[in-house]
Amino acid sequence: MVKKTILFLLLIVIAACKNEKKEEITAQTIVDKSIDVSGGDLYKTKNISFEFRDKKYVLEQTDGKKVMKRIFMQDSSSITDIKAEKFSRLVNDSLVVVADSTAKKYDNAINSVFYFALLPYGLNDAAVTKEYLGEVTIKGKEYYKVKVTFSEEGGGDDFDDTYLYWFNKETFKPDYLAYKFFVNDGGMRFRVAYNERIVNGIRFVDYENYKPKTESDKILEIDSMYQNNGLELLSKIELKDISLD
Repeated sequence: MVKKTILFLLLIVIAACKNEKKEEITAQTIVDKSIDVSGGDLYKTKNISFEFRDKKYVLEQTDGKKVMKRIFMQDSSSITDIKAEKFSRLVNDSLVVVADSTAKKYDNAINSVFYFALLPYGLNDAAVTKEYLGEVTIKGKEYYKVKVTFSEEGGGDDFDDTYLYWFNKETFKPDYLAYKFFVNDGGMRFRVAYNERIVNGIRFVDYENYKPKTESDKILEIDSMYQNNGLELLSKIELKDISLD
């Protein structure tokens, strides 16, 4: 009788294990989890400001509409660049005319700064295509490796760039990122996140910015290059005086 009872319980456990569905690991589930642990819905509502390379950046959000600003001094004049439905520039609070090509350049520069500052939030934009590349180990820690590309519609002028992200398997935070770009003769960059801080619920980091020591276009191998001393430090990407409303 005891043996039958044990066998019955064992069959129940086996059946339960079979019915229990493991959450499938996909690029989308990884990114969703990463956004959730890094700020979640706060990204959609908070007004954010910070300083980057002697310029102040401000994100204002009202009823789902975003206005991005870049504010700095130039030749004793106060410059405010505004990225909204269309680009505009104020010099000492007066609207000035900016050539279309220049406006596009400034608009893209502002968008790029906010894109990196608010990662991983932008990885769910409509123009983003994500691909899960598997698990890798960097510096003794395990990561999910995800490739990101952009559609031409909505992907901006640099839609043909390729990005890679390495999400920590335990925390789901993107500790590393890399990208291959084509403007200004092209190249590759690899960034290492450091100085993580949580400001009113949103994660911010700074980056060590690396480039290959020798010319290469093998973006999928850049994590191996990093671990084999194939990269050199180019600069540091640091955000200062972060504040949220």
